[in-house]
Amino acid sequence: MKKILVVVLVLLSVVAFSKTTITFWHAMSGSNLTAVDNVVKGFNESQNEIEVVAQFTGSYAETLTKAIAAYRTGTHPHIVQVYEVGLQTMLDSGAILPVYQLAEPGFDWGDVVTPILNYYSVNDQLYSMPFNSSTAILYYNKDIFAAAGLDPNKPPSTFDELYEMGKKIVQSGASQGGISFGWPAWVFEQMHATHAQFYANNENGREAKASQVLFNGEFGQKVFIEWMKWAQDKVFVYGGREYSANTAFLTGQVAMLIQSTSSVGSIQKTASFNVGTSFLPRMEGYPRGNSVIGGATIWVLKGKSEAENKAVWEFLKYIIRPEVSLQWHKSTGYFPSSNTTVKLLMDEGWFASQPNHLTAFLQILSGSNIPEAQGVRLGNFVAIRDVVDSAVEKAVQYKGKDYEKEAKRILDDAAKECNNILREYIQLYGD
Repeated sequence: MKKILVVVLVLLSVVAFSKTTITFWHAMSGSNLTAVDNVVKGFNESQNEIEVVAQFTGSYAETLTKAIAAYRTGTHPHIVQVYEVGLQTMLDSGAILPVYQLAEPGFDWGDVVTPILNYYSVNDQLYSMPFNSSTAILYYNKDIFAAAGLDPNKPPSTFDELYEMGKKIVQSGASQGGISFGWPAWVFEQMHATHAQFYANNENGREAKASQVLFNGEFGQKVFIEWMKWAQDKVFVYGGREYSANTAFLTGQVAMLIQSTSSVGSIQKTASFNVGTSFLPRMEGYPRGNSVIGGATIWVLKGKSEAENKAVWEFLKYIIRPEVSLQWHKSTGYFPSSNTTVKLLMDEGWFASQPNHLTAFLQILSGSNIPEAQGVRLGNFVAIRDVVDSAVEKAVQYKGKDYEKEAKRILDDAAKECNNILREYIQLYGD
């Protein structure tokens, strides 16, 4: 009997040892870290041949930098989560294995939500696996609106309405400020996309590598002029570069917030007031574009064995399963990746009971599917976004009244710096 038990234990250890281990680097922290761990745990428990090991590797920018550096030294993970601004960098890195090359013939990519598919496809082929895509929406505090004498069911839909409502909120004493932004440089990109304006040449870098930014043109200047005016009248309160503006909104310091849909779940759980959501406000007189994709996808890195790549594909197929994507959306607020998942959510009444989760979908699916709104591909986009964030900070700190001259100066300076970054990138990678 003891011999049989020993044999069984040996066989079990051999089975465990023979598992293919897949390493997954990601940038999800807080409650989203728990959501990632739950996805990975679900996959690992769903079969006995593959073990995915997830590792938090810092911010989006840190994770991207670490992954490319690790590839060059042969110490890279199998898969890595990279945010949308890393798209061109990943394409030019020489480090990736496009996901369409891993898929078995006949795999239905057409079920992927169209804006996500468009953003991450090159020549109609998908290069990374959808995971945590998002877009920006307007959040607002219904209680503050009511206290200021505004209709809590009628948020602003235009820049003019936002400015007037913001002034009324501040003047009434209902809140210290009108609005704050998360990811201000990304919001600036969103403004271009929703108004059907190119952010860079060569169709936002999608026809060929972008060699020049266009955000310092007439449209970009108009946006900055508005933001500068809002800031001087306390309608706009600067809230930092990523998620720190959420605190100003949750504490009632501001009545409105433009932020990623990834914050829907956490804001609703934390807020002590009634939260409303709506589409991004627009300036009148411009064609209607669409909000643009943010968040991240999962990229496969080269240099692993065929068996490991097959294991990676099994995990990627798992995360895009409707039932997995559904739970991921509910846990985080990120878009479900497939149309099938959207239908499941609708059929079970999720969106009816959680209308704030529906807002982003209605916004992005009702917009125009045009080149101006399919997303921007820029070489070293991480550095470019940093330059634009600095430009936003300079603009909202301006204390004079010559908005037009100052907006042009700030944006021209930023464009010059960004064009130098693009020039250096093209010199390194070619056009």
